[in-house]
Amino acid sequence: MREGRIGFLNKPPHKPYIFRFASIHGFKQLLSDNFSHNQPILQEKALIATYTPDQTPALESESFNGDWEGQLESLLARGRSAGADLIEIFLEQTDHLGVLAEQDAITSVNPSFGRGAGIRVFLGERDGFVSTNDVSKAGLDKALEEALAMLGLQVNGAINSSFEGLKTLQDFAIEKRNWFKNCPELQEASEHLLNGTSLLEQYGKHLQVRRGSYARDWQEVLVAASDGTFGRDIRLHQSVGLNVLAADGDHRSSIGRRYGTSNKPDDLRQWNAEASAREVCESAGIMLYADYVDAGQMPAVLANRFGGVIFHEACGHLLETTQIERCTTPFADKINESIAHEAVTAIDEGLTDEAFGSVSMDDEGMESQRTVLIENGVLKRFISDRAGELRTGHPRTGSGRRQGHTFAAASRMRNTYIAAGPHTPEALIESIDHGLYCKSMGGGSVGPTGQFNFSVEEGYLINNGKLTKPVKGATLIGEAKEVMPRISMCANDLELAAGFCGSVSGSIFVTVGQPHIKVDSITVGGR
Repeated sequence: MREGRIGFLNKPPHKPYIFRFASIHGFKQLLSDNFSHNQPILQEKALIATYTPDQTPALESESFNGDWEGQLESLLARGRSAGADLIEIFLEQTDHLGVLAEQDAITSVNPSFGRGAGIRVFLGERDGFVSTNDVSKAGLDKALEEALAMLGLQVNGAINSSFEGLKTLQDFAIEKRNWFKNCPELQEASEHLLNGTSLLEQYGKHLQVRRGSYARDWQEVLVAASDGTFGRDIRLHQSVGLNVLAADGDHRSSIGRRYGTSNKPDDLRQWNAEASAREVCESAGIMLYADYVDAGQMPAVLANRFGGVIFHEACGHLLETTQIERCTTPFADKINESIAHEAVTAIDEGLTDEAFGSVSMDDEGMESQRTVLIENGVLKRFISDRAGELRTGHPRTGSGRRQGHTFAAASRMRNTYIAAGPHTPEALIESIDHGLYCKSMGGGSVGPTGQFNFSVEEGYLINNGKLTKPVKGATLIGEAKEVMPRISMCANDLELAAGFCGSVSGSIFVTVGQPHIKVDSITVGGR
Protein backbone atom coordinates (compact mmCIF):
# COMPACT_ATOMS: atom_id res chain seq x y z
CA MET A 1 0.00 0.00 0.00
CA ARG A 2 1.19 3.51 -0.66
CA GLU A 3 1.71 6.09 2.02
CA GLY A 4 -0.57 9.09 2.58
CA ARG A 5 -2.67 10.84 5.17
CA ILE A 6 -6.29 11.07 6.21
CA GLY A 7 -6.31 14.25 4.14
CA PHE A 8 -3.97 16.96 3.01
CA LEU A 9 -5.22 19.21 5.76
CA ASN A 10 -5.73 16.33 8.18
CA LYS A 11 -9.47 16.33 7.56
CA PRO A 12 -11.32 13.12 6.67
CA PRO A 13 -13.43 13.22 3.51
CA HIS A 14 -17.12 13.90 3.96
CA LYS A 15 -19.35 11.89 1.67
CA PRO A 16 -23.01 12.77 1.05
CA TYR A 17 -24.63 9.36 1.28
CA ILE A 18 -28.38 8.80 1.06
CA PHE A 19 -29.48 6.11 3.49
CA ARG A 20 -32.26 3.58 3.24
CA PHE A 21 -34.33 3.73 6.40
CA ALA A 22 -34.35 -0.02 6.99
CA SER A 23 -30.57 -0.25 6.98
CA ILE A 24 -30.09 2.82 9.13
CA HIS A 25 -32.68 1.55 11.59
CA GLY A 26 -30.69 -1.67 11.87
CA PHE A 27 -27.46 0.21 12.49
CA LYS A 28 -29.15 2.42 15.11
CA GLN A 29 -30.22 -0.76 16.84
CA LEU A 30 -26.61 -1.93 16.71
CA LEU A 31 -25.51 1.26 18.41
CA SER A 32 -28.18 1.05 21.09
CA ASP A 33 -27.21 -2.55 21.78
CA ASN A 34 -23.51 -1.81 22.22
CA PHE A 35 -23.10 1.78 23.41
CA SER A 36 -24.15 3.48 26.60
CA HIS A 37 -23.27 6.71 28.36
CA ASN A 38 -21.40 4.67 30.93
CA GLN A 39 -19.54 2.49 28.42
CA PRO A 40 -18.17 4.56 25.52
CA ILE A 41 -15.78 1.89 24.26
CA LEU A 42 -17.25 -0.76 21.95
CA GLN A 43 -15.44 -4.04 22.27
CA GLU A 44 -14.63 -5.67 18.95
CA LYS A 45 -16.22 -9.03 19.67
CA ALA A 46 -19.57 -7.51 20.61
CA LEU A 47 -19.60 -5.41 17.47
CA ILE A 48 -18.69 -8.20 15.09
CA ALA A 49 -21.29 -10.50 16.59
CA THR A 50 -24.00 -7.90 16.11
CA TYR A 51 -23.20 -6.41 12.69
CA THR A 52 -22.09 -8.61 9.80
CA PRO A 53 -22.83 -6.93 6.45
CA ASP A 54 -23.66 -8.89 3.33
CA GLN A 55 -20.75 -8.82 0.91
CA THR A 56 -22.98 -7.70 -1.96
CA PRO A 57 -23.74 -3.98 -2.34
CA ALA A 58 -27.34 -3.40 -1.28
CA LEU A 59 -28.16 -1.97 -4.69
CA GLU A 60 -26.01 -4.17 -6.94
CA SER A 61 -29.08 -5.96 -8.26
CA GLU A 62 -30.16 -2.59 -9.66
CA SER A 63 -26.88 -1.95 -11.45
CA PHE A 64 -26.51 1.05 -13.73
CA ASN A 65 -25.77 -0.60 -17.08
CA GLY A 66 -26.65 -0.52 -20.77
CA ASP A 67 -30.31 -1.21 -19.99
CA TRP A 68 -30.62 2.49 -19.11
CA GLU A 69 -29.82 3.56 -22.67
CA GLY A 70 -33.40 4.13 -23.84
CA GLN A 71 -34.44 6.15 -20.80
CA LEU A 72 -31.30 8.28 -20.89
CA GLU A 73 -31.65 8.97 -24.61
CA SER A 74 -35.22 10.15 -24.00
CA LEU A 75 -34.06 12.56 -21.30
CA LEU A 76 -31.22 13.90 -23.43
CA ALA A 77 -33.50 14.40 -26.44
CA ARG A 78 -36.01 16.31 -24.31
CA GLY A 79 -33.26 18.55 -22.99
CA ARG A 80 -31.95 19.33 -26.44
CA SER A 81 -35.49 20.05 -27.66
CA ALA A 82 -35.80 22.63 -24.87
CA GLY A 83 -32.89 24.53 -26.37
CA ALA A 84 -29.95 23.35 -24.26
CA ASP A 85 -26.57 23.11 -25.97
CA LEU A 86 -25.57 20.01 -24.02
CA ILE A 87 -27.02 17.82 -21.27
CA GLU A 88 -25.00 15.48 -19.06
CA ILE A 89 -26.42 12.81 -16.73
CA PHE A 90 -24.34 11.21 -13.95
CA LEU A 91 -25.81 8.13 -12.23
CA GLU A 92 -24.11 6.73 -9.14
CA GLN A 93 -24.40 4.18 -6.38
CA THR A 94 -21.94 3.82 -3.53
CA ASP A 95 -21.13 1.57 -0.60
CA HIS A 96 -18.78 2.76 2.16
CA LEU A 97 -17.36 1.12 5.27
CA GLY A 98 -15.21 2.89 7.84
CA VAL A 99 -13.73 1.21 10.94
CA LEU A 100 -11.78 2.82 13.80
CA ALA A 101 -9.65 1.02 16.38
CA GLU A 102 -8.40 2.84 19.47
CA GLN A 103 -5.92 1.12 21.76
CA ASP A 104 -7.21 -2.50 21.73
CA ALA A 105 -10.89 -2.01 20.88
CA ILE A 106 -13.01 -1.21 17.85
CA THR A 107 -14.68 2.06 18.81
CA SER A 108 -16.50 3.06 15.63
CA VAL A 109 -18.06 1.41 12.58
CA ASN A 110 -19.47 3.59 9.84
CA PRO A 111 -21.35 1.80 7.03
CA SER A 112 -23.27 3.86 4.50
CA PHE A 113 -24.53 3.62 0.95
CA GLY A 114 -26.33 5.81 -1.53
CA ARG A 115 -27.87 6.06 -4.97
CA GLY A 116 -28.70 9.09 -7.05
CA ALA A 117 -28.20 11.21 -10.15
CA GLY A 118 -26.84 14.61 -11.11
CA ILE A 119 -28.06 16.39 -14.26
CA ARG A 120 -26.16 19.32 -15.74
CA VAL A 121 -27.40 21.52 -18.56
CA PHE A 122 -25.21 23.88 -20.61
CA LEU A 123 -26.35 26.94 -22.55
CA GLY A 124 -23.53 29.06 -23.93
CA GLU A 125 -21.05 29.46 -21.08
CA ARG A 126 -23.72 29.07 -18.43
CA ASP A 127 -24.80 25.85 -16.79
CA GLY A 128 -27.45 24.60 -14.39
CA PHE A 129 -27.04 21.57 -12.13
CA VAL A 130 -29.59 19.57 -10.11
CA SER A 131 -29.07 16.37 -8.11
CA THR A 132 -31.61 13.88 -6.84
CA ASN A 133 -31.76 10.54 -5.04
CA ASP A 134 -34.94 9.66 -6.97
CA VAL A 135 -33.75 7.82 -10.08
CA SER A 136 -37.23 6.81 -11.21
CA LYS A 137 -38.43 8.16 -14.54
CA ALA A 138 -40.52 10.78 -12.75
CA GLY A 139 -37.59 11.78 -10.52
CA LEU A 140 -35.17 12.20 -13.41
CA ASP A 141 -37.76 14.07 -15.49
CA LYS A 142 -38.26 16.52 -12.63
CA ALA A 143 -34.52 17.02 -12.14
CA LEU A 144 -34.08 17.74 -15.85
CA GLU A 145 -36.92 20.28 -15.81
CA GLU A 146 -35.41 22.06 -12.82
CA ALA A 147 -31.95 22.18 -14.39
CA LEU A 148 -33.40 23.60 -17.60
CA ALA A 149 -35.42 26.15 -15.67
CA MET A 150 -32.23 27.50 -14.08
CA LEU A 151 -31.26 28.65 -17.58
CA GLY A 152 -34.72 29.89 -18.52
CA LEU A 153 -35.53 26.82 -20.62
CA GLN A 154 -38.48 24.46 -20.44
CA VAL A 155 -39.52 21.18 -22.00
CA ASN A 156 -42.35 21.46 -24.54
CA GLY A 157 -44.57 18.73 -25.85
CA ALA A 158 -42.74 17.97 -29.09
CA ILE A 159 -39.38 16.18 -29.19
CA ASN A 160 -37.55 17.66 -32.14
CA SER A 161 -33.84 17.96 -31.56
CA SER A 162 -30.53 17.32 -33.27
CA PHE A 163 -29.60 14.69 -30.69
CA GLU A 164 -28.42 11.61 -32.62
CA GLY A 165 -28.40 9.13 -29.77
CA LEU A 166 -25.75 7.62 -27.52
CA LYS A 167 -22.66 5.87 -28.76
CA THR A 168 -21.95 2.23 -27.93
CA LEU A 169 -21.51 1.86 -24.17
CA GLN A 170 -17.85 2.09 -23.16
CA ASP A 171 -18.00 -0.32 -20.24
CA PHE A 172 -14.96 -0.31 -17.95
CA ALA A 173 -16.88 -2.15 -15.22
CA ILE A 174 -17.14 -5.60 -16.80
CA GLU A 175 -13.96 -6.99 -15.26
CA LYS A 176 -14.57 -5.22 -11.92
CA ARG A 177 -17.94 -6.68 -10.98
CA ASN A 178 -16.53 -9.01 -8.31
CA TRP A 179 -14.25 -6.50 -6.64
CA PHE A 180 -16.68 -5.72 -3.83
CA LYS A 181 -17.30 -9.38 -2.98
CA ASN A 182 -13.55 -9.97 -2.69
CA CYS A 183 -12.96 -7.18 -0.17
CA PRO A 184 -12.47 -7.99 3.53
CA GLU A 185 -15.62 -8.18 5.63
CA LEU A 186 -15.99 -6.23 8.84
CA GLN A 187 -14.58 -8.96 11.08
CA GLU A 188 -11.46 -9.40 8.97
CA ALA A 189 -10.89 -5.64 8.70
CA SER A 190 -11.27 -5.30 12.46
CA GLU A 191 -8.74 -8.05 13.10
CA HIS A 192 -6.17 -6.35 10.87
CA LEU A 193 -6.67 -3.02 12.65
CA LEU A 194 -6.41 -4.53 16.12
CA ASN A 195 -3.25 -6.32 15.05
CA GLY A 196 -1.87 -2.96 13.91
CA THR A 197 -2.61 -1.17 17.19
CA SER A 198 -1.14 -4.13 19.11
CA LEU A 199 2.07 -3.87 17.08
CA LEU A 200 2.24 -0.15 17.89
CA GLU A 201 2.34 -1.03 21.58
CA GLN A 202 5.02 -3.64 20.91
CA TYR A 203 7.37 -1.33 18.99
CA GLY A 204 6.60 2.05 20.57
CA LYS A 205 7.58 3.68 23.85
CA HIS A 206 5.71 6.25 25.92
CA LEU A 207 2.63 5.90 23.72
CA GLN A 208 -0.46 7.59 25.15
CA VAL A 209 -2.70 6.98 22.13
CA ARG A 210 -2.69 4.19 19.53
CA ARG A 211 -5.16 4.35 16.63
CA GLY A 212 -5.82 2.37 13.48
CA SER A 213 -8.44 3.16 10.83
CA TYR A 214 -9.71 1.47 7.69
CA ALA A 215 -11.91 2.81 4.91
CA ARG A 216 -13.40 1.02 1.90
CA ASP A 217 -15.28 2.93 -0.80
CA TRP A 218 -17.02 1.15 -3.69
CA GLN A 219 -18.69 3.20 -6.43
CA GLU A 220 -20.49 2.41 -9.68
CA VAL A 221 -21.10 5.24 -12.16
CA LEU A 222 -22.88 5.62 -15.49
CA VAL A 223 -22.38 8.80 -17.53
CA ALA A 224 -24.40 9.86 -20.56
CA ALA A 225 -24.35 13.15 -22.47
CA SER A 226 -26.03 14.58 -25.54
CA ASP A 227 -22.71 14.64 -27.44
CA GLY A 228 -23.01 10.82 -27.49
CA THR A 229 -20.87 10.09 -24.41
CA PHE A 230 -21.95 6.82 -22.78
CA GLY A 231 -19.62 5.21 -20.23
CA ARG A 232 -19.77 3.00 -17.16
CA ASP A 233 -17.18 2.26 -14.49
CA ILE A 234 -16.70 0.69 -11.06
CA ARG A 235 -14.17 2.18 -8.64
CA LEU A 236 -12.73 0.71 -5.44
CA HIS A 237 -10.57 2.55 -2.91
CA GLN A 238 -9.20 1.14 0.33
CA SER A 239 -6.91 2.74 2.89
CA VAL A 240 -5.57 1.96 6.33
CA GLY A 241 -3.81 4.29 8.74
CA LEU A 242 -1.87 4.18 12.01
CA ASN A 243 -1.48 7.13 14.40
CA VAL A 244 0.28 7.51 17.72
CA LEU A 245 0.72 10.18 20.38
CA ALA A 246 3.85 9.77 22.50
CA ALA A 247 4.50 11.70 25.72
CA ASP A 248 7.25 11.71 28.31
CA GLY A 249 7.10 14.55 30.80
CA ASP A 250 7.05 17.79 28.80
CA HIS A 251 8.06 16.04 25.58
CA ARG A 252 5.40 15.28 22.96
CA SER A 253 5.27 13.85 19.46
CA SER A 254 2.38 12.91 17.19
CA ILE A 255 2.98 10.80 14.08
CA GLY A 256 0.57 9.33 11.55
CA ARG A 257 0.83 7.36 8.33
CA ARG A 258 -1.88 6.31 5.91
CA TYR A 259 -1.50 3.73 3.17
CA GLY A 260 -3.93 3.25 0.31
CA THR A 261 -4.54 1.92 -3.18
CA SER A 262 -7.34 1.66 -5.71
CA ASN A 263 -8.68 -1.29 -7.70
CA LYS A 264 -7.15 -3.89 -5.37
CA PRO A 265 -9.64 -5.94 -3.32
CA ASP A 266 -6.85 -7.77 -1.41
CA ASP A 267 -5.22 -4.50 -0.39
CA LEU A 268 -5.79 -4.79 3.37
CA ARG A 269 -4.79 -8.46 3.37
CA GLN A 270 -1.44 -7.56 1.81
CA TRP A 271 -0.75 -4.68 4.18
CA ASN A 272 2.54 -5.13 6.05
CA ALA A 273 1.26 -4.00 9.45
CA GLU A 274 4.54 -4.77 11.17
CA ALA A 275 6.57 -2.57 8.82
CA SER A 276 4.03 0.24 9.16
CA ALA A 277 4.00 0.02 12.96
CA ARG A 278 7.80 0.04 13.08
CA GLU A 279 7.93 3.11 10.81
CA VAL A 280 5.40 5.08 12.86
CA CYS A 281 6.95 4.16 16.21
CA GLU A 282 10.49 4.90 15.04
CA SER A 283 9.47 8.39 13.89
CA ALA A 284 7.53 9.06 17.10
CA GLY A 285 10.51 7.98 19.22
CA ILE A 286 12.96 10.20 17.33
CA MET A 287 10.73 13.27 17.37
CA LEU A 288 9.72 12.86 21.04
CA TYR A 289 13.00 14.36 22.30
CA ALA A 290 13.87 16.51 19.26
CA ASP A 291 14.82 20.17 19.76
CA TYR A 292 12.75 22.93 18.23
CA VAL A 293 14.05 24.39 14.98
CA ASP A 294 15.20 28.00 14.69
CA ALA A 295 13.28 30.12 12.19
CA GLY A 296 14.98 31.56 9.14
CA GLN A 297 15.52 31.51 5.39
CA MET A 298 17.42 28.41 4.30
CA PRO A 299 17.69 25.70 1.65
CA ALA A 300 15.66 22.55 2.21
CA VAL A 301 15.40 19.01 0.90
CA LEU A 302 11.88 17.56 0.80
CA ALA A 303 11.55 13.79 0.83
CA ASN A 304 9.65 11.82 -1.79
CA ARG A 305 6.13 10.32 -1.49
CA PHE A 306 3.94 12.66 0.57
CA GLY A 307 6.43 15.51 0.21
CA GLY A 308 4.56 16.11 -3.06
CA VAL A 309 1.63 17.54 -1.12
CA ILE A 310 3.21 21.00 -1.34
CA PHE A 311 3.32 20.91 -5.14
CA HIS A 312 -0.25 19.57 -5.22
CA GLU A 313 -1.64 22.25 -2.97
CA ALA A 314 0.49 25.27 -3.80
CA CYS A 315 0.86 24.80 -7.55
CA GLY A 316 -1.37 21.96 -8.78
CA HIS A 317 -4.61 23.71 -7.89
CA LEU A 318 -3.42 26.82 -9.72
CA LEU A 319 -3.21 24.73 -12.91
CA GLU A 320 -6.90 23.74 -12.81
CA THR A 321 -9.14 25.66 -15.21
CA THR A 322 -11.52 26.46 -12.34
CA GLN A 323 -8.78 28.81 -11.11
CA ILE A 324 -8.62 30.52 -14.50
CA GLU A 325 -12.39 31.00 -14.40
CA ARG A 326 -12.08 32.59 -10.94
CA CYS A 327 -9.07 34.72 -11.96
CA THR A 328 -7.12 33.34 -8.97
CA THR A 329 -4.12 31.76 -10.70
CA PRO A 330 -0.97 33.75 -11.52
CA PHE A 331 -0.28 31.27 -14.35
CA ALA A 332 -3.41 31.97 -16.45
CA ASP A 333 -1.52 33.54 -19.37
CA LYS A 334 1.78 31.67 -18.96
CA ILE A 335 1.35 28.79 -21.44
CA ASN A 336 4.75 28.04 -23.08
CA GLU A 337 6.48 30.32 -20.58
CA SER A 338 8.85 29.36 -17.78
CA ILE A 339 7.14 29.16 -14.35
CA ALA A 340 9.60 26.80 -12.62
CA HIS A 341 13.26 25.84 -12.61
CA GLU A 342 14.34 23.84 -15.68
CA ALA A 343 14.87 20.85 -13.37
CA VAL A 344 11.11 20.57 -12.85
CA THR A 345 8.77 18.46 -14.97
CA ALA A 346 5.31 17.90 -13.49
CA ILE A 347 2.67 15.40 -14.59
CA ASP A 348 -1.00 14.73 -13.88
CA GLU A 349 -2.42 11.39 -15.02
CA GLY A 350 -5.03 8.79 -14.20
CA LEU A 351 -3.25 5.70 -15.49
CA THR A 352 -0.82 4.42 -12.82
CA ASP A 353 -1.87 0.95 -11.74
CA GLU A 354 -3.50 0.89 -8.28
CA ALA A 355 -2.76 4.56 -7.55
CA PHE A 356 -5.39 6.38 -5.49
CA GLY A 357 -6.16 8.95 -8.19
CA SER A 358 -6.36 6.55 -11.15
CA VAL A 359 -9.64 6.28 -13.04
CA SER A 360 -10.57 4.39 -16.21
CA MET A 361 -12.75 7.33 -17.15
CA ASP A 362 -13.46 10.62 -15.45
CA ASP A 363 -16.86 11.66 -14.08
CA GLU A 364 -17.77 13.17 -17.43
CA GLY A 365 -17.17 9.89 -19.28
CA MET A 366 -13.82 10.80 -20.84
CA GLU A 367 -11.17 8.06 -20.90
CA SER A 368 -8.17 8.69 -18.68
CA GLN A 369 -4.89 10.01 -20.05
CA ARG A 370 -1.46 11.40 -19.14
CA THR A 371 -1.00 15.17 -19.13
CA VAL A 372 2.39 16.90 -18.91
CA LEU A 373 1.69 20.13 -17.05
CA ILE A 374 5.21 21.53 -16.77
CA GLU A 375 8.12 20.39 -18.95
CA ASN A 376 11.64 21.47 -18.01
CA GLY A 377 10.15 24.42 -16.15
CA VAL A 378 7.83 25.51 -18.99
CA LEU A 379 4.04 25.48 -18.51
CA LYS A 380 2.49 23.24 -21.19
CA ARG A 381 -1.09 22.40 -20.20
CA PHE A 382 -3.84 23.11 -17.72
CA ILE A 383 -6.03 20.51 -16.01
CA SER A 384 -9.38 20.88 -17.74
CA ASP A 385 -12.92 19.51 -17.62
CA ARG A 386 -15.92 20.08 -19.89
CA ALA A 387 -16.82 23.47 -18.39
CA GLY A 388 -13.16 24.48 -18.36
CA GLU A 389 -12.80 23.78 -22.08
CA LEU A 390 -16.00 25.71 -22.78
CA ARG A 391 -15.07 28.78 -20.73
CA THR A 392 -11.28 28.96 -21.09
CA GLY A 393 -10.51 27.17 -24.36
CA HIS A 394 -8.09 24.72 -22.73
CA PRO A 395 -8.80 21.19 -24.07
CA ARG A 396 -10.27 18.58 -21.71
CA THR A 397 -7.71 16.30 -20.07
CA GLY A 398 -9.99 13.61 -18.59
CA SER A 399 -10.01 15.52 -15.32
CA GLY A 400 -13.72 16.18 -14.71
CA ARG A 401 -14.12 14.77 -11.20
CA ARG A 402 -16.64 14.95 -8.36
CA GLN A 403 -17.19 13.49 -4.91
CA GLY A 404 -20.54 12.08 -5.93
CA HIS A 405 -23.83 12.77 -7.67
CA THR A 406 -24.63 15.78 -5.46
CA PHE A 407 -21.73 17.71 -7.04
CA ALA A 408 -21.21 18.97 -10.57
CA ALA A 409 -17.88 17.82 -12.01
CA ALA A 410 -14.96 20.26 -12.02
CA SER A 411 -11.34 20.24 -13.18
CA ARG A 412 -9.50 18.25 -10.52
CA MET A 413 -6.16 16.52 -10.13
CA ARG A 414 -5.71 12.73 -10.31
CA ASN A 415 -2.14 11.40 -9.79
CA THR A 416 -0.08 14.59 -9.72
CA TYR A 417 3.68 14.57 -9.19
CA ILE A 418 7.06 16.04 -10.00
CA ALA A 419 8.97 13.66 -12.27
CA ALA A 420 12.24 11.98 -11.31
CA GLY A 421 15.54 13.69 -12.06
CA PRO A 422 19.14 12.50 -12.51
CA HIS A 423 20.50 12.92 -8.97
CA THR A 424 20.69 10.67 -5.92
CA PRO A 425 18.95 11.83 -2.71
CA GLU A 426 22.38 11.93 -1.05
CA ALA A 427 23.65 14.37 -3.69
CA LEU A 428 20.90 16.84 -2.80
CA ILE A 429 21.79 16.74 0.89
CA GLU A 430 25.53 16.95 0.19
CA SER A 431 24.99 20.16 -1.82
CA ILE A 432 23.76 22.05 1.29
CA ASP A 433 26.03 23.61 3.95
CA HIS A 434 23.25 24.50 6.38
CA GLY A 435 19.59 23.72 5.85
CA LEU A 436 16.63 21.50 6.68
CA TYR A 437 15.72 17.97 5.63
CA CYS A 438 11.94 17.36 5.66
CA LYS A 439 11.46 13.62 5.91
CA SER A 440 7.72 13.75 6.53
CA MET A 441 5.14 16.50 5.99
CA GLY A 442 2.11 17.18 8.18
CA GLY A 443 -0.92 19.42 7.76
CA GLY A 444 -1.09 22.96 6.46
CA SER A 445 -3.09 25.58 4.64
CA VAL A 446 -3.06 27.17 1.19
CA GLY A 447 -4.35 30.55 0.07
CA PRO A 448 -6.38 31.12 -3.11
CA THR A 449 -3.38 32.23 -5.19
CA GLY A 450 -0.80 29.74 -3.94
CA GLN A 451 0.44 31.08 -0.60
CA PHE A 452 1.11 28.10 1.67
CA ASN A 453 2.36 26.96 5.05
CA PHE A 454 2.94 23.30 5.87
CA SER A 455 4.22 21.75 9.08
CA VAL A 456 7.15 19.35 9.00
CA GLU A 457 6.19 16.23 10.91
CA GLU A 458 9.72 14.80 10.97
CA GLY A 459 12.73 16.99 10.19
CA TYR A 460 16.52 17.02 10.54
CA LEU A 461 19.14 19.73 10.31
CA ILE A 462 21.67 19.56 7.47
CA ASN A 463 25.21 20.69 8.37
CA ASN A 464 28.14 20.48 5.96
CA GLY A 465 26.24 18.17 3.63
CA LYS A 466 25.21 15.66 6.31
CA LEU A 467 22.05 14.98 8.31
CA THR A 468 22.54 15.84 11.96
CA LYS A 469 20.08 16.23 14.82
CA PRO A 470 16.28 15.87 14.54
CA VAL A 471 14.18 19.03 14.94
CA LYS A 472 10.48 19.68 15.38
CA GLY A 473 8.15 22.65 15.13
CA ALA A 474 9.27 23.56 11.59
CA THR A 475 6.83 25.12 9.12
CA LEU A 476 7.54 25.72 5.44
CA ILE A 477 6.13 29.07 4.29
CA GLY A 478 6.05 30.38 0.75
CA GLU A 479 4.19 31.13 -2.46
CA ALA A 480 4.02 28.89 -5.53
CA LYS A 481 5.26 31.42 -8.08
CA GLU A 482 8.31 32.15 -5.90
CA VAL A 483 9.17 28.62 -4.77
CA MET A 484 8.78 26.75 -8.10
CA PRO A 485 11.81 28.50 -9.70
CA ARG A 486 13.89 27.54 -6.65
CA ILE A 487 13.47 23.75 -7.04
CA SER A 488 16.91 23.26 -8.54
CA MET A 489 17.53 19.52 -8.12
CA CYS A 490 15.30 16.44 -8.41
CA ALA A 491 16.46 12.98 -7.33
CA ASN A 492 15.89 9.67 -9.08
CA ASP A 493 13.60 8.12 -6.44
CA LEU A 494 10.05 9.10 -7.44
CA GLU A 495 7.37 7.60 -5.18
CA LEU A 496 3.65 8.26 -4.83
CA ALA A 497 1.35 8.62 -1.82
CA ALA A 498 -2.42 8.33 -1.40
CA GLY A 499 -4.56 11.18 -0.09
CA PHE A 500 -7.82 13.09 -0.29
CA CYS A 501 -8.37 16.50 -1.85
CA GLY A 502 -11.23 18.89 -1.15
CA SER A 503 -12.31 21.57 -3.61
CA VAL A 504 -15.35 22.89 -5.47
CA SER A 505 -16.63 19.45 -6.45
CA GLY A 506 -16.18 17.86 -3.02
CA SER A 507 -13.59 15.48 -1.58
CA ILE A 508 -11.98 13.08 -4.04
CA PHE A 509 -9.27 10.40 -4.06
CA VAL A 510 -5.93 11.65 -5.37
CA THR A 511 -2.27 10.74 -5.44
CA VAL A 512 0.60 13.12 -4.72
CA GLY A 513 4.25 12.40 -5.28
CA GLN A 514 7.75 13.46 -6.12
CA PRO A 515 11.34 12.32 -5.82
CA HIS A 516 13.51 14.03 -3.21
CA ILE A 517 13.75 17.67 -4.30
CA LYS A 518 16.03 20.53 -3.29
CA VAL A 519 14.58 24.01 -2.76
CA ASP A 520 17.40 26.57 -2.86
CA SER A 521 15.73 28.91 -0.37
CA ILE A 522 12.50 28.81 1.60
CA THR A 523 11.16 30.46 4.75
CA VAL A 524 11.20 28.08 7.71
CA GLY A 525 9.02 29.05 10.63
CA GLY A 526 10.05 27.87 14.08
CA ARG A 527 11.22 29.29 17.40
